[in-house]
Amino acid sequence: MVKSLSNPTEKRKRIIHDLVSAGKIHSQADLVRELKAKGLEVTQATASRDLQELGAMRSTSRDGEVRYILGANAQSSSGDLILSIASSANTVVLRTPPAAAAFVASTLDAAIVARELPTAIGTIAGDDTVLVIASTATGGSALAKKIASMFGKGK
Repeated sequence: MVKSLSNPTEKRKRIIHDLVSAGKIHSQADLVRELKAKGLEVTQATASRDLQELGAMRSTSRDGEVRYILGANAQSSSGDLILSIASSANTVVLRTPPAAAAFVASTLDAAIVARELPTAIGTIAGDDTVLVIASTATGGSALAKKIASMFGKGK
């Protein structure tokens, strides 16, 4: 039995899910435009909130194309996002491909909030580098190992 999407928000999020899954959304403006083409008028703020609630994140493909992806797609390609991991005292430094650091930091921040990464207190991202702060003065090494396992990397 197919679940009815009588709620307009649910219907819109299903359409957004399908558009993102199809690789058609490169920006929030793209999403607003695609939804308008389907008869749904939304603001950029609504598009942004819907993308966040669906767990969509911006990702850069190997050929440099930036687009939104959903959590499952992020998991399958996450091993390519970490080029190197180094730790010292209470910090971990992750090197990523250009423009991927914000995506990695966002993934880690979500894990921190969900208590899946309780030994970290936060991240700071540049273009190709993420700084992760451990919750203890000497927790960097253990945190680096946990992050490596999350992204399918051996440390």
